[in-house]
Amino acid sequence: MQLTEILSNTKKTLFSIEILPPLKGKSIQSIFDGIDPLMEFKPAFVDVTYHREEYVYKKREGGYLEKVSIRKRPGTVGICAAIMNKYPVEAVPHIICGGFTKEETENALIDLHFLGIDNVLALRGDSIKTEPAFVPEPGGHHYAYDLVQQINEMNQGKFMDEEMKEVEPTKFCIGVAGYPEKHFEAPNLFSDIKWLKAKIDAGANYIVTQMFFDNQKYFDFVKLCRDNGITVPIIPGLKMFNTKKQLTILPKIFHIDIPQELYEAVVACKDDKQVKEVGIQWCIKQSQELMKANVPCLHYYTMGTAEATRRVAKEVF
Repeated sequence: MQLTEILSNTKKTLFSIEILPPLKGKSIQSIFDGIDPLMEFKPAFVDVTYHREEYVYKKREGGYLEKVSIRKRPGTVGICAAIMNKYPVEAVPHIICGGFTKEETENALIDLHFLGIDNVLALRGDSIKTEPAFVPEPGGHHYAYDLVQQINEMNQGKFMDEEMKEVEPTKFCIGVAGYPEKHFEAPNLFSDIKWLKAKIDAGANYIVTQMFFDNQKYFDFVKLCRDNGITVPIIPGLKMFNTKKQLTILPKIFHIDIPQELYEAVVACKDDKQVKEVGIQWCIKQSQELMKANVPCLHYYTMGTAEATRRVAKEVF
């Protein structure tokens, strides 16, 4: 079922989670172990992230270095199929621009369509760690906007091979990312909203936000979106603090602010066990305030913290 249909069929705030594929060579049981404790809250959907290739240099005979491409967390499509086979829940794979040609993207979407997966989250994706900026695959997409266009064209029965006849359109519900504190590459929040609106106009059906720790940033973001003609559901994304190191890691990686009150509470902790408790209580407070504002869904970036997410959900749902 499409997520927009699920959201429109209920008046209450729904619950959803995002998970990481296990490292290569690990069992899918780790995925199930992370979902099982949360099924009592009836998640509306489970997002499964996609991690693009990395490059390492391996020393070969003769002393020269060979650049080798590796994927540390493959399996997004297979994991989505396994989740939908095991649980009564919609799985949402991340589809990214990086590392894919347009034809490879089309083929991946066809596979998802065959599996009965109706929802995708379309993202540009990150740059390779060894590159200073995002570089598209030759024959691939530069921006999430272009990816949304391709998916929407398939929904209209338009494939890359224009000579194809009597094709069956796909029926993907398309999600995109929103940034309450703006994408780090955008010159300002207003230009970021302009491109977000372009993705909606290109066929995107809903928005999931980057994590934030100050609800006012989300409320201001939603108002700015509405003022600029964006009417689709905007789902807030939430994450819990787990370690003191995240005070510097999260702002560096995700380009977000940490509220002073949360910063002081984390700094005052003696160890990461106390930090985790602070993070849970902060997330509970955030969730309760957002639920009072009738947000469509609370989306938790669990990232291996199923028990912490369960404690939050138990207080909120």
